[in-house]
Amino acid sequence: MIPFLVSGLVLGGFVVLWVLLGTPRSSTGGLLWTPRALAIAAAFAVVGFLGYWVPWALDAMLIADAVLIALIWLDATLAVRVAAPGAAISVTRDPLPALSVGRVGDVTYRWANAATRGAQLVVREIRPDILGGPQPPRAVRLPRQTTITDTVPVTPVRRGREAVGGFFIDSTGPLGLGRRRLRVELPWEVVVYPSLASVRLRASVAEALRRREAGTKPVRQLGEGRLFESLREWVPGDDLRHIDWKATARRRKVITRQYEAERRQQVLLVLDMGRLMTAEVTAGVARLDFAVQAALELAYAAAQYDDNVGIMTFADGVQHFVAPERGHTGIRRILDVLAVVQPRLVEPDYPGAFRYLAVRNRKRALTVLFTDVIDRFASDALVANVATLRPRHLPLAVTLRNPELDAAAALRPDTPRDAFRKAAAEELLHARDDALGHMRRSGVLVIDVTPQRAAQAVVAKYLDLKRRGTL
Repeated sequence: MIPFLVSGLVLGGFVVLWVLLGTPRSSTGGLLWTPRALAIAAAFAVVGFLGYWVPWALDAMLIADAVLIALIWLDATLAVRVAAPGAAISVTRDPLPALSVGRVGDVTYRWANAATRGAQLVVREIRPDILGGPQPPRAVRLPRQTTITDTVPVTPVRRGREAVGGFFIDSTGPLGLGRRRLRVELPWEVVVYPSLASVRLRASVAEALRRREAGTKPVRQLGEGRLFESLREWVPGDDLRHIDWKATARRRKVITRQYEAERRQQVLLVLDMGRLMTAEVTAGVARLDFAVQAALELAYAAAQYDDNVGIMTFADGVQHFVAPERGHTGIRRILDVLAVVQPRLVEPDYPGAFRYLAVRNRKRALTVLFTDVIDRFASDALVANVATLRPRHLPLAVTLRNPELDAAAALRPDTPRDAFRKAAAEELLHARDDALGHMRRSGVLVIDVTPQRAAQAVVAKYLDLKRRGTL
């Protein structure tokens, strides 16, 4: 009796294991169990234990397990088909092409059921990695011959551009014992931009300052700018180069051109994508992410002053270049670049980048370089090439300090290990200050701040330069 009982329990265990695991979880056509089927299989296994005392219990368990297997297969086969040729259920997504880090967006899905009976679905969405990747399963109930909308919150985890998406959909049969799993491809080309909340706030501050300085009405300032304002009669002392000879011939007296001082300047953002920008400041946030945020806030502030803004990114070669443009068009093109840039573990090619810049942008510009330096010798190429921007351009180097290095240098050592750490940190900071000092002596403006303060510092410096008319 005992050998038969043991063999029966082993067979019953295999049945429970089959129900528990289902068929392999392939991308299409998988037949799976449901929690209801699992509970029934567990109950049959308990009945099998009674076979030690009741002779017919073991036979009943084996028959019941065989019937359960057949019902699971039949139920999964009868489940409403999803997203296949001739399928009754389909899903579409309302377009949501762009999001920003730190801002929750709502995505709406439309589920349509053309079948004559309702459908019970368990959906597991596969989102792009920048939106969190695979999501937990959720239930969707579809009445017969109807369309429903399903609104799901989306929280971007980082900036970037990806084009992937879809669902694993389990359609449960009418008995609730089996389900059919299918993979539904629903590509989602999405762009996640850097955080825009603080950008708009700082841009509004820049706009308020601009209005306070210039008033609500534009004031014409006549001078040596190159914006044509009007014609007038020449008087002694006027520049002979400004005489309009055609107007002079028509009016039969000497006419000169009068120009309005040009207030619109060029601002060019230059981002170093090399190895020094790959280091993480906080968990999962690289130094480049802080530089991207600072560059974006500066671009918005410059747009409030009606300046032309452009961008260039480079590592071992130039990756992106957008010539300075005015208004929303320039900002949008900069946003598109900042959404996708990523640092690389390569040595940046400073000479090549600055040669490219000299050819592509000849007009005087505030050239803001976001980078970092280690010491005078390791950053010799950077120091030498930034200085070549003078005198045509006004170079501004924004370097990001290492808070951990500052903390180590300020540490009061308690052990010999701490003392060595402090000495090494102080030596690195001294070498770094030497490199920054060399740039300042070469006529380069330098902002050396922690990554968290980079955006605030660079916008404040830009506003100060505008106020003093340095550009």
